[in-house]
Amino acid sequence: MTQIRLKKSNLFKVALYEPDIPQNTAAIVRLCACLNVSLEIIEPCGFLLGDNRFKRIVMDYKNKCVLKSFKNFSDFKKDKKRERIILMTTKAKKKYFNFKFKQNDTILFGRESAGVPKLIHENVDYKLIIPIQKNTRSLNIVTSVAIALSEALRQNYNMKKNEN
Repeated sequence: MTQIRLKKSNLFKVALYEPDIPQNTAAIVRLCACLNVSLEIIEPCGFLLGDNRFKRIVMDYKNKCVLKSFKNFSDFKKDKKRERIILMTTKAKKKYFNFKFKQNDTILFGRESAGVPKLIHENVDYKLIIPIQKNTRSLNIVTSVAIALSEALRQNYNMKKNEN
């Protein structure tokens, strides 16, 4: 069994740009809660974060996840004064596993239906891709978050075997 020992500095953040599928967002809330990573949501969403149906999907994980929402990308960007924003996109050339993630990075993911607009591409620090087969469009956003986040965690956290 492996135990993760966190460094003392701040954790990573995952950000979702205008998410439109509540089940995916709920799964990402759960992922972030389990991995002790903050989640930031850039609104508007394609659903209401306070809706009872969304709360039911998220279960109690919403209380275990540091969750912050922003009214728009401009407010989100203002909050990132000393943090890098890394956009995961199918339009990037640099592969995620060839990038050095740092703690305090915010890993940004676009809408499931449309990604992010050109304005967002122009206002991020880095753009990375998860390479996939040429005849496929994209991965599910939850899978993409798990892949990118696991690489960021692997690079930055000390792993130590548990004695138990």
